[in-house]
This record gives sequence, C-alpha cells and structure tokens, in this order.
Amino acid sequence: MMSNWITRKETKVVDVGGVIVGGKKPISIQSMTNTNTCDVLSTVKQINDLQAAGADIVRVSVPGFDEAAAFKQIKKAVNIPLVADIHFDYKIALEVADTADCLRINPGNIGKESKVNEVIQAAIHNNVPIRVGVNAGSLEKDLQKKYGEPNADALVESALRHVEILDKFNFYNYKMSLKASNIEMTVEAYRKISKLIDQPLHLGITEAGSYRAGTVKSSIGVGMLLSEGIGDTIRISLASDPIDEIKIGWDILKSLNIRSRGVKIIACPSCSRQNFNVIEVVNELESRFEDITEDIEVAIIGCYVNGPGESKAADIGLTGASPQNLLYVDGSPDKKISSENLVEEIEDKVREKIALRKSVEIIARS
Repeated sequence: MMSNWITRKETKVVDVGGVIVGGKKPISIQSMTNTNTCDVLSTVKQINDLQAAGADIVRVSVPGFDEAAAFKQIKKAVNIPLVADIHFDYKIALEVADTADCLRINPGNIGKESKVNEVIQAAIHNNVPIRVGVNAGSLEKDLQKKYGEPNADALVESALRHVEILDKFNFYNYKMSLKASNIEMTVEAYRKISKLIDQPLHLGITEAGSYRAGTVKSSIGVGMLLSEGIGDTIRISLASDPIDEIKIGWDILKSLNIRSRGVKIIACPSCSRQNFNVIEVVNELESRFEDITEDIEVAIIGCYVNGPGESKAADIGLTGASPQNLLYVDGSPDKKISSENLVEEIEDKVREKIALRKSVEIIARS
C-alpha cells in the first residue's frame, strides 16, 4: 500500500538476492546481525529470527577471512538475501563476492581507486550489487581537513568521488547511503544526493542511540526523507536487539501508509473517561499479535467520545462503555463484551477474521 500523499522519486533498481531495491518497488527493511559471525549457528538463528520479524535483507559483518569462511556457511543455511559488510581490507570483499547478495564497502576506509576497481570487477563477475556506505565517522582525511568537521557537503563530496570511480568503470549496479548520527546533517545530505544521482538510496540515522532515543531520532530523520519521496530501503540503527530495528522500521512505514504488515493497533492514550484499562489491553494484544503477518487494523478506544468513529474506521474496533463495551467488525456494531474478557474476545475476533479472509482467497484462486 503506497501512500497517495507521497510522490516517491523513481530511481534505478538493483537486485539484492531477489529483493528489488529502487524504482517503484516496496521500500525494503534491513537490519544487521550482532552475533559473532564465526559463530555460525548463533548467526543463522538471528538471521532467521530477523526474517520472521519482517526483515527483507540482513547485513552480516565480515571483518576478516575467518568470518568470510563462516559467511559462506551461513549463506547456505538461510533463505534471505545477505549483505556482506566489508571495511578496510578489499580482499575480503573479493573473497565473499561469489557468495554475498550485495557487497557493502565504505569509500573512506577501502582506500585506493585500484582496490575499489578490483571490488567492482568481482561484483561484475558475480553479478552482485555494491552498497556504497558513506559515514560521517569515517570520512576521507582530506575531506576532514577541508571541511573541518563532518557536514552534509562533506558526505556528498565523498559519495560523488565514489560515483566517479564507479562511472569510470561503467558500473551502475549500486545503491548509496550517506549516514550521520545528526538528523539535520543526514537529511540535508540525502536531499542533495537525491538531486544528483538516480541510484537507489539506503536510508538511516547511523549510531542513533538507545532503543527510545534512537527510535525517536530515526523516526524523525527517516520519516522526513520518506515523506519527501526519498529512499528505497531503510535500516533503523539502534543499540538494542536487531529485531527491534525491524519492528521500528515497519512501524515507520506503516505510520506513513507506505507498507503494512501485521496488526496495526490504533489506541487512545487513556484518561479518566476510560471504561477499561486501555494501556494494559493494548500491551497484551500487541504481545499476542506478534505472530500475525496479515494486514489488519484494530482500534482500541477507552470511551465513547472518539470510540465509535475510530472503531467504525477499523477492521475491528472496541469502544469503551458502561456497563459493557461495544465491539465493532467492519464498521458495524457486532456485540457487547465485558471488560473482563476484552483481550480474549478481540484476539479471537481478529484471528477469526484473518482465517475467513484466507478461506475467501483460497476459494477465489480455485
């Protein structure tokens, strides 16, 4: 579901292991493993957990040749596209080019053009894209000296240097990121690069911080750019469980009506008018709905002020009332339920509706 109030820039496309990034394709959500890459079993488990949470692409750090060997084993054990994250030693990129679905390199720490060219040739030979990752924390030394401190223009200049090398060798199978921990710098850099190149852009506020602070920063920065039609894939960088990055990424896309997955809960903040414990009910439902991937909207409103309007607009809605609350299905009152059985009643109705949809789809296909 693409928002009709956002005019998205149509970029070129790259194929990351079957996930098409760019053009008018859905904006993909990424995260990165934080296990020891050499611990193959733990890394595979985390990748599978990320996929179950809704990840489209997963990035894995490959800092050395031992990790490169482990990466090849990991790739065989999973069925989601993997990006190999390479820093400093371009030879590691050459080592995994025949296995990775994308190679992530940072122009600030890969070094000479000849090294970058070897990575390009390996990418061409194996038909895999490159993600050029420019980061405010690892700008080239001469740019640090020129600008004094990282800023949007420094990020863009670093990116364009790499674009020049890629263009020189007729390589256009790449996507670009320009990240900083500062929202203003990041947003300005992406706005500028978006006007200069037509390659897909990977969005994110790097090193955004803790779960709460990082979620706020990322939601503002990534949300601003997406609302302007900029961006083709996102990674929410949090000092938290990588699965949280996927959940927040989905929440951002759902909030902007760009993509939807799972149960979207609309809930009032609760006040003294509430006829049941809204916060308790919403938290319990959110936990119980973790396994649902189907797109469905549920409204939980504690009183009769906004309850009927929100409940009628949702697939399933609950309006708090006394002595009993009113359950709505598809915009119409369905039945009255007591506050003691709210969670069970709503969960049953949601799963019943999803099961009915699936039955209708099966009949329609047969």
